[in-house]
Amino acid sequence: MNLVQHFTEVRAYTEAICQPLTTEDHQVQAASFASPAKWHLAHTTWFFETFVLLPYMPGYEVFHSDFNFLFNSYYNHAGERVARTHRGSITRPGVQKVYEYRAYVNGAMSRFIKDTPEEEVCNLITLGIHHEQQHQELLLTDIKYMLWQNPLFPLYHADTRLLDNERNEKQGFVSVEAGVYDIGFQDTGFCYDNELGVHKVYLHDFEIDQGLITNGEYLEFINDGAYSNFDVWLDEGWSWVRENNIGAPLYWRFIDGEWHQFTLKGLQRVVPDEIVKHISFYEAAAFAEWKGMRLPTEFEWEVAAQKLHWGKRWEWTNSAYLPYPNFSRAKGAVGEYNGKFMINQMVLRGASIATSPNHGRKTYRNFFHPNYQWQFTGIRLVK
Repeated sequence: MNLVQHFTEVRAYTEAICQPLTTEDHQVQAASFASPAKWHLAHTTWFFETFVLLPYMPGYEVFHSDFNFLFNSYYNHAGERVARTHRGSITRPGVQKVYEYRAYVNGAMSRFIKDTPEEEVCNLITLGIHHEQQHQELLLTDIKYMLWQNPLFPLYHADTRLLDNERNEKQGFVSVEAGVYDIGFQDTGFCYDNELGVHKVYLHDFEIDQGLITNGEYLEFINDGAYSNFDVWLDEGWSWVRENNIGAPLYWRFIDGEWHQFTLKGLQRVVPDEIVKHISFYEAAAFAEWKGMRLPTEFEWEVAAQKLHWGKRWEWTNSAYLPYPNFSRAKGAVGEYNGKFMINQMVLRGASIATSPNHGRKTYRNFFHPNYQWQFTGIRLVK
């Protein structure tokens, strides 16, 4: 696939995700950790305008002089920005104006790419494409969280592929022998800078489950009173449970004697053999302790990945998000992409049903704070 086609298809997919939304849906910011759909549409456009068109396309004129301030996310090198918690307050420009912004930048980018920019600029464009794919998954998870706030539990789209009814393809544990293994991205093509710095790690013998934990298994955890048993929780996790009155995965509700969960197709009964989702690291670690097992490290996961069917859930690992040996930040704003977040977050591996097509690889290092549940996260155990 050439760069123009890749750019065009990814940009179109973002708008396809938003197609079922009403104008009002685009504006809502349902939580401090989520962003409005309108903001995602504009921010991913701002990335190309700010980092590609302005510095490299002679004569380019910005669509609107205020948009750099409104739609910058966390790039200090790019100037001042609106606080993340206030993104839902940006009622103007309206939704239509943001779609006009996307069309304006898309046109300029298509013309620019056809002029065959230098390899360094092509690499930057490719980074922007993958950046937009990350936001596509965030867009879906933010939309789901937004709709869940509505007391009518409305559906996103009746024909969505994200019904969330995935089941395990395989069961049982597989063994990995002790040894020294290479970790990090070694293939051709794109990767993020946090995957670089190939290095060796020693792993002891371990066994890893081919299946992810199911709703039925997690129900056993709930029914055994685990949310009231401090012995299975990390101290921070136990504080999180008590302070937030947590008693089940996000989106679960006990209605008329049955557990239900909110999905992008509305409220559905919890099906025991489907794979559990929307689990925090605290819950994943507590479940592992309750089972007498543990979560894999990110290195164990990467080595075992070839033996596993992965891609249905982002899988919590027991590894803190830290730099690999020889990691160094790029200069300027691009260097803010990953490195400055390497504190107080845990690594997730794999991909999920919400991950954009062709965006997953076994070396991909996703990362979130341990209390977050709103992503399509799950549990795989090691013994």
